[in-house]
Amino acid sequence: MPVRKLAPNTPGTRFASYASFEEITKSEPEKSLLVPLKKSGGRNTNGRITSRHMGGGHKRFYRIVDFKRNKDNVPAKVAAIEYDPNRSSRIALLHYVDGEKRYILAPKNLKVGDRIESGEKVDIRVGNTMPLKNIPIGSNVHNIELRAGKGGQMARSAGAYAVLAAREGNYATLKMPSGEIRKVRIECRATIGVIGNAEHENISLGKAGRSRWLGIRPQTRGMAMNPVDHPMGGGEGKSKSGGGRKHPKSPWGQLAKGLKTRNKKKASTKLIVRGRKAK
Repeated sequence: MPVRKLAPNTPGTRFASYASFEEITKSEPEKSLLVPLKKSGGRNTNGRITSRHMGGGHKRFYRIVDFKRNKDNVPAKVAAIEYDPNRSSRIALLHYVDGEKRYILAPKNLKVGDRIESGEKVDIRVGNTMPLKNIPIGSNVHNIELRAGKGGQMARSAGAYAVLAAREGNYATLKMPSGEIRKVRIECRATIGVIGNAEHENISLGKAGRSRWLGIRPQTRGMAMNPVDHPMGGGEGKSKSGGGRKHPKSPWGQLAKGLKTRNKKKASTKLIVRGRKAK
């Protein structure tokens, strides 16, 4: 998917870039796989802001994507590649031979007319899903389960993939997109291939309005606030002190740079062979 740049006719188009959408084959989504998507505006059930800088945005419907891929040994044909406003990757519409329709994440090089399948022992082909114990070492995989049967949770965004590095006993070792190396049970499923639309990271919004279309509101720097609103607020001019508070902090006073926030008692810690920031 090439990135399309516009002529600098206005300040809003000067730095903007867009996806070409040349891989999209169907403009209207499958109605049976749509559900309404309610906006929260970053508020919780009490109406209080719990996630800042959220609100507005274009109205959307949620596309029900099959992350579990548990329809075993039933072949499906790729009917269309579609745009999904709720994620960075494209989605593929599958027509199963028994008449059911499902959406999946569209891997790179998956084309309309291709046949894919999921199950314990299926062909090693892009788009096919199977347990990690049956996938060859060195394969690129995506949509990886953390718990068998729960559905894929890792490597799901545009261009993402993990590498199956090894298998030992009941665990498979994966190198994740972040660089982390971790173990996953061999019963967990993964899909062969790399998620498509890898050039998504090169897109520049170019203007504030495109952020608002996505439901992203403006951010105010802590140093531009008053001391009552932020630990880094206040001071005369561009002050770094702010009453002696010289280290960057979150609005709630937690150190913002370098502080480890992971719970040391988390059960999955023992499954992480090497952290993503390890040298």
